[in-house]
Amino acid sequence: MSPPDPHRPPATDHRPLNALTIDFEDWYQGLEIPHTRWDEFEERIVPAGRHLLAVLAETGTRATFFVLGWVAERYPALVREIAAAGHEIATHGWSHSFVYRMERGAFRDELSRSIALLRELAGQPILGHRAPFFSITRESLWALDVMGELGLRYDSSIYPVLNYRYGISDAERWPHAVAAGGTTLLEFPISTWRLWGRNVPIAGGAYFRIFPYAVTRHAFRSINREGHPAVFYLHPWEIDPRHPRIRLPRRIAMTHYANLPATLGRLRRLLRDFRFAPMREVLNVG
Repeated sequence: MSPPDPHRPPATDHRPLNALTIDFEDWYQGLEIPHTRWDEFEERIVPAGRHLLAVLAETGTRATFFVLGWVAERYPALVREIAAAGHEIATHGWSHSFVYRMERGAFRDELSRSIALLRELAGQPILGHRAPFFSITRESLWALDVMGELGLRYDSSIYPVLNYRYGISDAERWPHAVAAGGTTLLEFPISTWRLWGRNVPIAGGAYFRIFPYAVTRHAFRSINREGHPAVFYLHPWEIDPRHPRIRLPRRIAMTHYANLPATLGRLRRLLRDFRFAPMREVLNVG
């Protein structure tokens, strides 16, 4: 019999429950490169994705994988593998387009196509959505109605900050119900830390890599002390520091490539320091 893992939380762990989410896309798909050019780039989603699955298995942690439809179509076995490991499958759309640049009909078609494929591959209902680039802004709140009409139960796209790509700076910071498409949808905003009267982004991605780990830990503990769950997000390419480097606009390159070698160690610390579950369980839907 193997000795107990000293880092695995006990079965009676009563720490606050937070949501662990993975935006499941390849390294080039969040770089504002049109999907018509994606075939030009080296694909690394399979090794990076399986490495991430192994890291989660080390601590017995389950997550929500917001899977891009384009990826699912090309790697169906990988989506099945994720679901078989006990993770939730949710949708990240199809073509990783900014929602506020899409027509309503095109958004609906892509979302419906993604939901149908993911439901077939995962063998589970698809309950959640996260927009590429967190692009549910004031200009695209109509997308919530489309999600409700298509039977989704929750969204996690609104970032209560102001960024050149996304954000509604004065949005509600905690999970809440919204009327959408003749039904009720739960919105789980991306977590922020309230400092000096401003919302500071600390939920993952580049912020996790740029800020010292102590900032993330302190912010999550502060959120939990207030009685709220936090949401953390990560991309598989962030634990793959050797993925290709290409010429990019400086603003994008600075965040995309920043401190990649530190991500894996920080992720392991985070999984030990906090208790996580798929978003559907944190929200108690399904």
